[in-house]
Amino acid sequence: MEEGEEEEEEEEKEEEEQEEEEEEEEEGEREEEEEEEEEEEEEEEEQEEEEEEEEEGKEEEEEKGEEEAEEEGEEEESGNGKQKSKSEEGKKENGNKNKK
Repeated sequence: MEEGEEEEEEEEKEEEEQEEEEEEEEEGEREEEEEEEEEEEEEEEEQEEEEEEEEEGKEEEEEKGEEEAEEEGEEEESGNGKQKSKSEEGKKENGNKNKK
């Protein structure tokens, strides 16, 4: 009877050890997944920041183009009316370039 009880105890110990190992593996996998998710989130944030910076850069260029067109128009307005109409065409062309 004692040998049977010892075998049972050994089996129970082995089962407990196996369960602990499985739990540790699962925990390791969870940690790995969390790290991957964090990395993905960081990459997405970086990409969003880059896109925002690009958008801001485009807006600044458009504003500069509009300001330059306005300045050209003001300079030409001091001349005669024909030059003014040319500057308005220039504004339209600049606007079309910026849209592309």
